[in-house]
Amino acid sequence: MIQNIKKIFTIVTMLSVTAVFAQQDPQYTQYMYNTLTVNSAYAGSLGHLTINGLYRTQWVGLDGAPTTQSFTLDTPVAKNVGLGLSIVNEEIGPSEEQYIDANFSYTIKSGNTHKLSFGIKGGGRVVNIDWTKGSHRDPDVEFRENVTNKFLPVVGAGMYWHGERDYIGIAVPNFLTKERYNYDDIADDLVNERMHLYLIGGIVFDLSAHTKFKPAVLVKYVAGAPIIADFSANFMFNNVFTLGASYRTSDSVSALASLQIAPQFMVGYAYDYTTTELQNYNSGTHEIVLRFELISRKNGLKSPRFF
Repeated sequence: MIQNIKKIFTIVTMLSVTAVFAQQDPQYTQYMYNTLTVNSAYAGSLGHLTINGLYRTQWVGLDGAPTTQSFTLDTPVAKNVGLGLSIVNEEIGPSEEQYIDANFSYTIKSGNTHKLSFGIKGGGRVVNIDWTKGSHRDPDVEFRENVTNKFLPVVGAGMYWHGERDYIGIAVPNFLTKERYNYDDIADDLVNERMHLYLIGGIVFDLSAHTKFKPAVLVKYVAGAPIIADFSANFMFNNVFTLGASYRTSDSVSALASLQIAPQFMVGYAYDYTTTELQNYNSGTHEIVLRFELISRKNGLKSPRFF
């Protein structure tokens, strides 16, 4: 019995380290519906007000596993100008972080069919660590200071090249190296985070009059860590129902589905199955996304894309 407890404790500790160093920023399976959190240049690119809400609970059944909630709003406000707001809350173990970012984009024409958008963002992150929620830390250190609070500035930028049926973007969410919760060293609450680089892309193909194929990819690079890539393949039927699958390198495989309930409202769901040894200690990851677009029934959607 004691050996089993030690084994579980070791796995949870390994999980905590993995969550921080392989997943320093929140990750999303339905990134194609949540692009503003990845790239600030996306703001206003759809040509109308768009509101997104996302809830993600990762590695269900494992205490201290990440949970994430995000809210984004973006809209064009003038010719070639877009604005957006992104709010994210993430909890991992005894830590809780809130991200609040304002996004600005400026768009120019790039040929007859495409546009190129440049984006910047600024905001901050509030980090709260409450050691009373955990028990694996050295008690002598734990009771020295139970709660840690930090405010950390955020400055990021991105580029987003897009047409009616394809897009590609590159972004750095934050140029500032900042502190964050450190699971690996109980002597230090916070460690410096490395700069991230995101590459995102997707395209739409017509397979028939009623079926479209929508592959997409998100690549995340952090200096000193393995590259993480999400490869997604979705099929849309009658411009209403989408069904697909995705693969995250060295992490999980996923099933995705979405339904365009009305021209203005879409709901999506994703289930991740862990492919690492952690699959023995959790029942998977669930993610739900809701999207509202302020468009009239008369005009409808500009295209059947979901990006």
